[in-house]
Amino acid sequence: MKIVVILLLLAVIASLFSGLFFVYKDKGESNRAVISLTIRIVLSLLVFLILIGSYFFGLVPGGKL
Repeated sequence: MKIVVILLLLAVIASLFSGLFFVYKDKGESNRAVISLTIRIVLSLLVFLILIGSYFFGLVPGGKL
């Protein structure tokens, strides 16, 4: 479970930096920054739901990762 959460958090950070890169590179000419930041939001929600589900089903005993 730790590995899944850490990998998803790294993907969130990578998506955040790619969105920042596209904001500066494209200067509003394309929607790549919007797509990248949308992916970041979806990944963040996925991490949140995985943590809630794993706590609910007892995969994370006592709330520890």
